Amino acid sequence: MKIFRNVAIYLLIILLAVLLIKWANPPDEPDKSLTYTEFTQSVEAGKVREVSVVINNNYNVYTVTMNDGRTYSVVGETGDQTLVDTLKTKNVPVVFNPPATTPWWANVLPTVLMFLFIIGLFFYMMQQTQGGGSKVMQFGKSRARLVTDETKYTFKDVAGADEVKEELEEIVEFLKSPRKFTEIGAKIPKGVLLFGPPGTGKTLLAKAVSGEAGVPFFSISGSDFVEMFVGVGASRVRDLFEQAKKNSPCIVFIDEIDAVGRHRGAGLGGGHDEREQTLNQLLVEMDGFNGNEGIIIIAATNRPDILDPALLRPGRFDRQVVVNVPDIKGREDILNVHVKGKPLADDVNLEVLARRTPGFTGADLANLVNEAALLSARRNEKKITMKAMEDSIERVIAGPEKKSRVISDFEKKLVSYHEAGHALLGEYLPHTDPLHKVSIIPRGRAGGYTLLLPKEDRNYMTKSQLLDQVTMLLGGRVAEALVLKEISTGASNDLERATGIVRKMITELGMSEELGPVTFGHKEEQVFLGKDIARDRNYSESVAQAIDNEVRRIIDESYQKAQDIIIEKMDILHAIAEALMQNETLEAEGFLEIIARFDETRKQDLLELKKNNGEKAVQAAESQDQVSKNGQDEIKTAENLSYE
Repeated sequence: MKIFRNVAIYLLIILLAVLLIKWANPPDEPDKSLTYTEFTQSVEAGKVREVSVVINNNYNVYTVTMNDGRTYSVVGETGDQTLVDTLKTKNVPVVFNPPATTPWWANVLPTVLMFLFIIGLFFYMMQQTQGGGSKVMQFGKSRARLVTDETKYTFKDVAGADEVKEELEEIVEFLKSPRKFTEIGAKIPKGVLLFGPPGTGKTLLAKAVSGEAGVPFFSISGSDFVEMFVGVGASRVRDLFEQAKKNSPCIVFIDEIDAVGRHRGAGLGGGHDEREQTLNQLLVEMDGFNGNEGIIIIAATNRPDILDPALLRPGRFDRQVVVNVPDIKGREDILNVHVKGKPLADDVNLEVLARRTPGFTGADLANLVNEAALLSARRNEKKITMKAMEDSIERVIAGPEKKSRVISDFEKKLVSYHEAGHALLGEYLPHTDPLHKVSIIPRGRAGGYTLLLPKEDRNYMTKSQLLDQVTMLLGGRVAEALVLKEISTGASNDLERATGIVRKMITELGMSEELGPVTFGHKEEQVFLGKDIARDRNYSESVAQAIDNEVRRIIDESYQKAQDIIIEKMDILHAIAEALMQNETLEAEGFLEIIARFDETRKQDLLELKKNNGEKAVQAAESQDQVSKNGQDEIKTAENLSYE
């Protein structure tokens, strides 16, 4: 609507301008005119029936009506007695009219209106350039948005972050009843920094604080402060806190604060670039000579390692809260949030889904449920099924299936043995996770995949687990070499990951028997993004050579271990590969059935798996029946929330 309104205003301005121009410069009327000579000749010839004369100072204007009814306009000199005599002789009636007079204001009005129009247009354009957060002349004003009740969230809308909510609830309680704290001399924290991996709900938590506190809530992004103009960032910081003071008590939320809060002196502009001036102003406003009582700053970032120490000290950000990836209970709660209001089939078991999604953030789980709903709709199903949920897990992890890709028989055999090698080692290595699914259907950029899911959440990994993981990664290359007598590029990512794990074990985790419990190299790391910006080499060439030798030794030992297991279990490898070539996909139960045909010790595992699957299916059906009897879900959290 705003676009159409602006277009209408501009069209009206153009129309008024055209009308004023036409009024100020009226067009000449296309009168039929005669020369004065032609007029006198017509009078003498008796062709004129009537003449109307308008006498002016220096000339007369004659309106001549001919005998045939046509009318002409003639301009002539005053005092032409010959013409007067001729008109009398020919008995032509002559009518004298006074000259047309206009008031003085009518002559001045067009000029005045044109002048007023130009002034009005100038002020309108200035208002357009100065008004609003995105206008040209207002680049020094804050772009903070005051959140209204229309976007209100509460802590009931947040799942999977109970400890973080407890930290923030105290701030909300202080804003609601400050006397309880001030009576014993307590001071409210001036700032809270939320940091953690992307998608864990930092922004959602800030919105929940806004909804719970019932005070004005200003939201702004760190990138909104800095522009190409010098001094704009500092000006916007000042304006932001001026707005906050007028609305105190209030909360100011700065999303992605690392855009403006980076460590000073690290930029290309040295110590005087625009971003650092903005940061300096932010530091002063948060804890300078001018107090900001009643203003609480909440900031979010996934890069706490690059923030300036002065920004993180007590008095500015008194509390630093980690918003981490949810555990299994948190994932189940988040899934409950997102499935509320959606039709679920009886076989959907959210507890099983929570166990199968370790490492998923809230945003990943929201995407999982949405993908499952899309898949169910694509399959013309009326409810979201467990099959759709499981397919969505793989879709989120590895990408969509590419069933239409045509591969040759040799490549199909190659991928089958490659994935069979991974799966076989995953089953017989003692410190690997249970296999969930193995498939040779391409997904994303992978030609096939072997999906292992842990039985429980894991915060730490042992050396044995890491070494078995490396051995399993090498299983695909080993199977190719032993069976096909050929190796392929399909193991490139496996080799890269295996080498990376081993090198990290040596240089960062101190797990090398040769080099001992020592770390090598000082790095600047993106803690929650998993990337290295730079690594300072603080060791000698001989140590570097020892590190390379140790990497080679561990990789060789893991390769030999994988080779020994696959040679020993070659019959099982062939059976798994043949099943994959025939069926393309093996679930955990089908995989264990193949293993149990060759290994008696695995039959008990197969029976337990079948028993667990049956019990979970019954529990899911009973749970859904209970929900339908109650008529409503007892989940207390809201649906359709967007995580950061």
